Amino acid sequence: MDAAALGSGLGAGTKLLKKFVQFARGGDTLSVAEKVYSIAGFLAIVTTFMLVMSIQSVRLQATYRHMQASSAEAAISVGRINTLIYAIVMESRGIYMSADRGKAKQFGDALLRRNRDLAEAVKAMERTVGDDDAEQFASFRQRISQFVEFRQELVRRGLEISPAAAREMGDNDANRTLRSNLNGDLEKLQRIYRERARQADDLADENRYAAAYLFMLGLAALLLAGLNVVVMRGSVVGALAEITQATDRIADGDVKSEVPHLGRHDEIGHLARAVQHFRDAVARIFELEEIELGTAQARDAARTERDTFNDKYQAKKWQLSAAINSMPQGLIMLDSKGSVVAMNANYRRIYNLPETIQAGSTLEEILQHRVESGLFTCDVAKFVGAVLNRIAKREPAANEITLNDGRIIKIYERPMDGGGWVSVQEDVTEQRQRERILQRMERFLATIIENVAEGIIAKDARNQRYVFVNKAAEKMLGMSRAEIIGKTARELFSAEAATLIERRDRQLLAQKQQLEPIVDTIDNPARGRRVISARRVQIGGAGEESHMFVTMVEDRTEKMVAAA
Repeated sequence: MDAAALGSGLGAGTKLLKKFVQFARGGDTLSVAEKVYSIAGFLAIVTTFMLVMSIQSVRLQATYRHMQASSAEAAISVGRINTLIYAIVMESRGIYMSADRGKAKQFGDALLRRNRDLAEAVKAMERTVGDDDAEQFASFRQRISQFVEFRQELVRRGLEISPAAAREMGDNDANRTLRSNLNGDLEKLQRIYRERARQADDLADENRYAAAYLFMLGLAALLLAGLNVVVMRGSVVGALAEITQATDRIADGDVKSEVPHLGRHDEIGHLARAVQHFRDAVARIFELEEIELGTAQARDAARTERDTFNDKYQAKKWQLSAAINSMPQGLIMLDSKGSVVAMNANYRRIYNLPETIQAGSTLEEILQHRVESGLFTCDVAKFVGAVLNRIAKREPAANEITLNDGRIIKIYERPMDGGGWVSVQEDVTEQRQRERILQRMERFLATIIENVAEGIIAKDARNQRYVFVNKAAEKMLGMSRAEIIGKTARELFSAEAATLIERRDRQLLAQKQQLEPIVDTIDNPARGRRVISARRVQIGGAGEESHMFVTMVEDRTEKMVAAA
């Protein structure tokens, strides 16, 4: 596979080289792109070399300046240090030759100042230390430290003991050896710095060569840029001007004019042939226009039909708008992108929308207005994303939301054909308030009924099955409500008691109400024979789903026994 790719690359390179040779001989074998890309490629190569040489020149120049500056600064420091050493020696001799301590103190103070200057000069010289003089400088700095300490001790002896004691300390072989070594160090350092200066000069020579290379590369880049201008002018600009003139003639209606450069094999030739196709197409258009003149009547009839259809469409649109606005609920339709297709007046009223929000507005703009008016507190972008997701999945939804002003809105969402979405929204605040009031009333009545002393029993009048008993009724009957509810009197009591209960039910059905208590004696399967007093009422009527018999029962058995 690699061999095949290599062979293909060599074949393409050979073909391109042959084109260049033929072009050099005067043949028009290269395309405009190949000409421009070739010149641009050579220019890029020259520019790359210029960049590399520029970087090298800058590096050499920086190195040269650093070496030149460091060698000069180091040479100056060596001269200064040598001068200070000589001055310190002279001040030491002044101490030796002083006749009294007062005179010696003047020389001693001067010597101490020279010592400090010497230490600062050595410290400043450290900035110029490189790899070539680091070892020598370390030895030199140690000897300088010894020299400074020795001279400080010499001053102390001269001032605290006598100038003779100072002369005795200074006039010895150790002092002379140290002085000789310092001179040797300075000479070695000077040789190192001279060598550094020589290397800097060599770098300066190299930099001159780099500048010459940069000049030649710049000249080559200038020549390539000029060649590019010549090629573009000769191969592209002039040819395009001629083709443009031919195009103008064709646009003016001259469909028989000749198009130049049709014989070229490059992009200009392709463009010329395209213009020729354009000329042929224009000629065909002229022919079609002549044919179209004969179809003007048919086109007018089509326009009339279109206008009629448009009128019908507008009428349907007005009818739909009237129907939507007459709905008691709020309605909004969105397309698949969340833009408003239609909305009615009740939807505007629910959310207090301004007139600026019309069909064509977005759901995001509506929600943003609700945020500003305090009717929406959720994340707008997240909510819009959820709606668009439901539109895409065509998922119907129904939910209720509570606005910040306390209103409750019931929302029904359904997908529409074509990827849209319709939402019907209704203000159910009053309805929910009535439901809560009804629930509170039901709980209130249930609590009262559950805790009254009388037994209360309710049965469905249609099938004679018990549907409710309270605690007092459970106690009187001696059975739990789970045992009673859903059963008939025949299933719970004896045949005699069940017959009596059914007779009382028929009486109630005929009388509508039975508010006067009736005392009966029945057999209770759990508690035996009982004397009861019952008042009965009828709720609803025959044919109604809520038709029930309600019996209020009082067990008088114990009272009858007590009275007897």
